[in-house]
Amino acid sequence: MNPAGNRRRGKDAERAVAKRLGGRRTGVLGGEDVSHPILSVEVKSRKSFSGERFMAQAKRHSNDKIPAVIVHVLNKPHGQDLVILELADFEDLFGKVKR
Repeated sequence: MNPAGNRRRGKDAERAVAKRLGGRRTGVLGGEDVSHPILSVEVKSRKSFSGERFMAQAKRHSNDKIPAVIVHVLNKPHGQDLVILELADFEDLFGKVKR
């Protein structure tokens, strides 16, 4: 995809996430992609993402539990680990975070 198409795809993803979370797309205007009362949201739209393989593994092993991926970067405190959940599972856990 060309650069203009990539920007459009990113903006479309930001709009969709903002709508789903009840936030407002700010894009380049305010630093964060989606302005929300309790979340600072950065949206990334990719054709593929290596984390998908991690999530597929978590799903295979999850049985009836919510699959989650925790990414730890060596030599960083575990409090800075990244948590990956599917958005639908995030909403199930925390409810619709619209405020």
